[in-house]
Amino acid sequence: MTGDAKEKPPARRRGKPIEVWVTDEEKAIIVQRANETGLSRSGYLRALGLNTPIRSVVDLIAVANLAKVNGDLGRVAGLLKLWLSEKHDQGSKSKDVEEIVSEFRRLQGEVRTIMSKVVYK
Repeated sequence: MTGDAKEKPPARRRGKPIEVWVTDEEKAIIVQRANETGLSRSGYLRALGLNTPIRSVVDLIAVANLAKVNGDLGRVAGLLKLWLSEKHDQGSKSKDVEEIVSEFRRLQGEVRTIMSKVVYK
């Protein structure tokens, strides 16, 4: 094994299996929902049965996308501030640009709040 390769730990035997009888349609739904959470079918049903909170991988992908948008907002706000310092009152009033920068910062705060709600629900 090389230092770069990661080995998956062996699956742990949990003990006794429980049989759950489902229709083909129900099984398809369970498989789909387990895939959405990144869990195995068994892990998904165990989490449901033990009332463990389950996070959707889709939610985490949405948070990652929001983080990218948040970064973009920060970069645009930084560029506006740079423009404001170098081109003082050329083309637009300083006050207008400062208001735009403030709006970007407010939007960044909203994005962070939304990401926190999704991650920590």
